[in-house]
Amino acid sequence: MVLGKFEIKNKMKITNICCIGAGYVGGPTMAVIAEKCPHIKVTVVDLNEKRIAAWNDKDINNIPIYEPGLNEIVATARGRNLFFSTDVDKAIEEAQLIFISVNTPTKTYGTGKGMAADLKHIELCARQIAKVAKNDKIIVEKSTLPVRTAEAIKNILDNTGNGVQFQILSNPEFLAEGTAVADLLNPDRVLIGGETNLEGQKAIDALVEVYANWVPKDRILKTNVWSSELSKLTANAFLAQRVSSINAISELCEKTEANVNEVAKAIGMDSRIGSKFLKASVGFGGSCFQKDILNLVYISKAFGLNEVADYWEQVIIMNDHQKRRFSKNIVQTLYNTVSGKKIAFLGWAFKKDTNDTRESAAIYVADDLINEQASVVMYDPKVSYQQALSDLDYLATRTLAENEHYLMTSEDAYDACKNAHAIAILTEWDEFKTYDWQRIYDNMLKPAFVFDGRNLLDADRMKAIGFVYQSIGSKQA
Repeated sequence: MVLGKFEIKNKMKITNICCIGAGYVGGPTMAVIAEKCPHIKVTVVDLNEKRIAAWNDKDINNIPIYEPGLNEIVATARGRNLFFSTDVDKAIEEAQLIFISVNTPTKTYGTGKGMAADLKHIELCARQIAKVAKNDKIIVEKSTLPVRTAEAIKNILDNTGNGVQFQILSNPEFLAEGTAVADLLNPDRVLIGGETNLEGQKAIDALVEVYANWVPKDRILKTNVWSSELSKLTANAFLAQRVSSINAISELCEKTEANVNEVAKAIGMDSRIGSKFLKASVGFGGSCFQKDILNLVYISKAFGLNEVADYWEQVIIMNDHQKRRFSKNIVQTLYNTVSGKKIAFLGWAFKKDTNDTRESAAIYVADDLINEQASVVMYDPKVSYQQALSDLDYLATRTLAENEHYLMTSEDAYDACKNAHAIAILTEWDEFKTYDWQRIYDNMLKPAFVFDGRNLLDADRMKAIGFVYQSIGSKQA
């Protein structure tokens, strides 16, 4: 049900915003708000001192989040009305409106392990706000959260006994990493959910007026809290479903004469379907899709909707299968052994134009190949060796020393590929298309294999050079 049909009098004018969490959502979102709303003081706080120091680095190119255009926006607003701090209490006390944008990973323990979202950081934020706040606040859920989390936050805040009134809003982000700045500057929609009473409507309208500084009001949707929370989970589930669907077809294409790119183009031209998220690949990654679908699965099971849960879980199963079959194909193609062989990884981030590696397909493909004792040499223009090593170590498949032995890095893509038995393209960085592939071929061991997990390169050109080239979703010669 769409709300807000009546006029709200005595609207609150927001002049001071605090965001708890300086990560991939909080940092870019607050930077754009500050840039577009110079009359509002925006303070981003985080307990991670190293991260805050990076946001405050004199060299604007050293900020911790890589997004095209983000450093320019931060440079415009930082020190004027955009601030990054570790003083959480002060920012909470001063702010009228507080965004909560902290990590909500899938639980790795207890009830709901492997499916439910871990809300411990959200609860800690709520308790900290309750402890510090001395006047009324609007609290905004920005993290992707399970349905009815706002109710839990409100219960914590309303039972502090200090007389402060809190309004809880749900304002989920719909950002795609790599295009987050463009998504923030020109969003398809801004969704704000709140309570249906008068105070709830005032809180909603206060946040609407912030976004209305640059977003047309007809793109700002006002709903109840539950609809807002569920909309985010459902949106990500639908998008991930499309990726897994085309990847399922890609495997069928590889067994027939069909080409998945041609299939995707044909069905994408159907106006009822559209072309977005029909790019076959080694599988989706990132912090949202898998986590949100697992959350949806958990919620469905909690309500006894087992068939619904099974339906959505299959999206994850298909995605895992796509990653595993990619690594399995590398081993089989290289004569059923990669032990001692050098496999060059081009790309480690889960997609181009970001340094985010969470749930990247590269992690799982590398893990599989290292299990087969391959030597993996990684090159990514924005991901450090320590980050890649940390990603592998998180899987707890082997010791850190073993991962250090099998995973190496190079600062130069040509060097990474030199004397390699095979190249695996795991991220669709544009620069990979511009490389001198003849030079790369000349410096590889022969036969020289390329496994294109992103269908990034021209197959005919690669084969003409001499590569044994394999892509996703086309029958291999």
